[in-house]
This record gives sequence, C-alpha cells and structure tokens, in this order.
Amino acid sequence: MFGDVVEAPDGSKVTLVDVGSTRLVDNDVVRVWDVTLPPDGTHPWHLHHNPYVVLSVAGSSGRMDWLDGSEPRHVSEYSGGAVFRPISPIHRLTNTGGTRYRNRLVELKDLGENRPGGVVVDVGPGARSVQGETPDLPVPGDGRVPVIGTEYVRVWTVDVAPGETARLTLDPIGHVLAELDAELEGEDLAASVQFYDGGTHEIPNDTDRARTYFVVALDYLTTHGKDHA
Repeated sequence: MFGDVVEAPDGSKVTLVDVGSTRLVDNDVVRVWDVTLPPDGTHPWHLHHNPYVVLSVAGSSGRMDWLDGSEPRHVSEYSGGAVFRPISPIHRLTNTGGTRYRNRLVELKDLGENRPGGVVVDVGPGARSVQGETPDLPVPGDGRVPVIGTEYVRVWTVDVAPGETARLTLDPIGHVLAELDAELEGEDLAASVQFYDGGTHEIPNDTDRARTYFVVALDYLTTHGKDHA
C-alpha cells in the first residue's frame, strides 16, 4: 500500500507507491487509475491488493521486475487490448518500448479489499487479449466488439461515429466505461471514466472524430459482491 516501507532481499528499504499515477474514480466497487509511462520510464515498486483489469489506451512493451529477485516478466500490450490480472508480489513496471505507454487500471474491490478479513479471491491466472483474435463471447446488438471474457469480467470496445450516439443495453450489474484516448488530460481525463449500475446508457459524440470506449462488465458482483461476501 502507498507509503508502506518494505525490505528488499539485499536489506535495503523500499517505499511503495500507488498502483497508478492518477486516481480517476474511487467508489465502493472499483478504483480506477490512469497509468502513464514515457519510453524507458518506470512505475516504481508497488503492490496490488485487488485483482484488476488493465485497459490499454497506448500500447508498448514492458518489463516487470520483482522485488524478491525473481526472473523479470516481459509483456506487450496494444491499444484497445485488455488484461485481467490476479494480485502479484511487489513489482515495478518499466516501459521498454520506444513510445509512450498508457492505460486505465481498474481495481476490483469486491475481489480483494472488501472481502471479509481481506482474503483475496483466487481468480486464477487471469486473461489477456490477443490482437487480431476475437474471444468467444455473445455479441450484444449495440455495436460492442468483444475483447476478453472470463467468469469475473467481460470487456468490449464500442465505436461512436462523429455526430452519432451509441445506445448500450447493459446487464443489471456494475459496469465501467472508459474512453480509449491516449491524449486526454485534466478534466477531460477525469470525465472519460464512468461507473454505471447497468441498464440503458447513451454515449453521444458531438465531435468531428470517431471515439472509442471500453465497456467492462463486472460479472463477479453477482457472486462475490457485498451481498455475496
């Protein structure tokens, strides 16, 4: 957790940072962060207390180093892709690509910190989208394109043409909507991520450019939400 001081194998002291750069949403169900790394930039040592979803808005390659000295893990993400991850040991992430890396990281509190006694749900190895491959998910009739599907979360993207409005029919569970735009900053960035309880939702696009959104269905809430703890 932010500010905690831990000891590395060599005896040095390490102060942990937050899991993201900028907090965008924080409610009883989710905490959503913006994570931005320039080429060769590093997000310092941190620890995840909740399983989480990574929504990639500017892809790059990266290296995860582990504080315990385990072999580094090399990863690659692409814009429009998504990753569902369990908790993992203390690590840091370095952008090894030649371009800026950016994501929206969605912490799933009811699988972690909201659990009785803080016992995190074992979500298995998680899931990672593969560019060019479409997962075997039901395709809603509202324009959504599947990205990943697990028993805990499903992720789609939806495009909204200039001057048009997307009308989504969401299942009656919590959803996170996040705009896929790597250039957003300030108030526009803060407004680009929203939490909804389901039902019909409209996304208007009054600009002269196409806009794309991630749609994340929090399916685990039906079995691991507060009422099922």
